[in-house]
Amino acid sequence: MIIRNKLDKPFGPFGTSTGYFLLAGGIIASWYSLSGLILAFLGAFIAFTTTSTFIDADRKRIKFSNDFFGFFHSGKWIDVGPGMKLGLKKAHRGYRAYTRANQPTDMHFKDFRIYLFDSNKRQMGTVNKFSSIESAKNELVKLGSDLNLEILS
Repeated sequence: MIIRNKLDKPFGPFGTSTGYFLLAGGIIASWYSLSGLILAFLGAFIAFTTTSTFIDADRKRIKFSNDFFGFFHSGKWIDVGPGMKLGLKKAHRGYRAYTRANQPTDMHFKDFRIYLFDSNKRQMGTVNKFSSIESAKNELVKLGSDLNLEILS
């Protein structure tokens, strides 16, 4: 069974809302000119592109994926081998945009993420994200047993 974990929007919250406006404007402009389809295409790309992780516990592999338009998945499968580990870290992502009056608007997201590490303890990629430490620890133990991986402390 393959588990999909949605992670982030690569253009952030401000880019995503801009994509929705471009999509709507492109659809409206396409009534008058076919060049509006270019705006709609660009807006759909920006609004719906996400990052995610696919976990195949049966075959013991993980895929870090960019999902273009939300459903074209890219990335390659990584076989989970001996020496790989899972770890838990606190993550902070911040975004800044400027209004028309040059006033900054900041958005900050803090969460807990499970990462995959190689045998040299180098971070390979994000496996999942959680808003609470308890749920992250529970999933870390579950994933460690499903994939037969050691857990970093």
